[in-house]
Amino acid sequence: MNRSRLLLITFITISFVLAAVAFRASTSTASATASSFAGSLIPSTPMLEPRSGHTATLLPNGKVLIAGGMRGNQDFYSSAELYDPATGKFQPTGDMHQRRVGQIAMLLASGKVLVAGGWVGYGGTDSAELYDPATGRFTVIGKMTVPRGRPSATLLSNGDVLIAGGEERNNESLATAEIFHVKMLSFQATGSMHHARISHTATRLKDGRVLIAGGYGDTIASSAEIYDPSTGTFLETGNMATARCKHTAGLLPDGRVLIAGGSDSRDWNGNLNSAEIYDPGTRKFTAVSSMNDSRFKLPHEAVQLPSGKLLIAGGSKQVEVFDPASEKFLLAAGQMSDPWHFMTETKLLDGSVLLTGGYPNDSKATSRAWIYHP
Repeated sequence: MNRSRLLLITFITISFVLAAVAFRASTSTASATASSFAGSLIPSTPMLEPRSGHTATLLPNGKVLIAGGMRGNQDFYSSAELYDPATGKFQPTGDMHQRRVGQIAMLLASGKVLVAGGWVGYGGTDSAELYDPATGRFTVIGKMTVPRGRPSATLLSNGDVLIAGGEERNNESLATAEIFHVKMLSFQATGSMHHARISHTATRLKDGRVLIAGGYGDTIASSAEIYDPSTGTFLETGNMATARCKHTAGLLPDGRVLIAGGSDSRDWNGNLNSAEIYDPGTRKFTAVSSMNDSRFKLPHEAVQLPSGKLLIAGGSKQVEVFDPASEKFLLAAGQMSDPWHFMTETKLLDGSVLLTGGYPNDSKATSRAWIYHP
């Protein structure tokens, strides 16, 4: 074999080896990059109206009821719309009888949705109505015991609904609570909390009791308490490691509760990335790894994914997932255009999550929507 041909073969062999090494390196890098993300976020068809402070409730048929909210300060909606996962589009449905923002919405065992409270101007309302998916209409029912803007609502084990705290009028936070009795379609006062609260979280524990955490009354609270449906009373429990309001909370598969984000007394300038876990067995909160981003004005409830991980969305362009196994937060691939505040997150029947609305660092709401895929 002559020298020139030998050099050519050697060159080709070396080129193949280098190409193989480069391919394996790029594949490894791509694989590592993909594995470093926890799911992905993609844009969806926008809502019919820009909304923030609205509610989004999964119906038994798989559609999502979007109700109320605001376009901007004092520009509230009575309108509602439905998201259909089959088409990926929103369509109009019946209007509420009351314009409202910061209300509660709860799916009942009947398949109907209770909508109650919220702000109707500069104060809260005590009005309540039921949405019937079969007719697409809202019907006015009895009033709550007091007006409440942005209270918490928790579905109890017996199908009734605990409604706690919120704001009445003139920036007065409430310590009172009440029960919506499903069978009678009526509201009845129950024991009061030990502290007045608004922008707190309420999480039903595995034993049926409800953990109330944080929020604010006279000050931003680190305190927490437990509502016992069997006695109708609240009992104080251990304090959080960090005082916070406008945060989120989610039940973990092992029965503990994650508390994350929110803000301290500095509000916009005091956004938090810290997180902690409440253990019902020890009645104590323990700090865990912080989120990747500081964020507040979050949905009350963090969605539990089919894997048991919790989705954290809102208050940041990025979406992240809490992994109970490592007790760390992982970022999702893709991001939103702005750090949307008071948006909603709703788990769909296929395990994906619909994210809707919110407002950026001004008061103008968006109609944008996204789908998170685990």
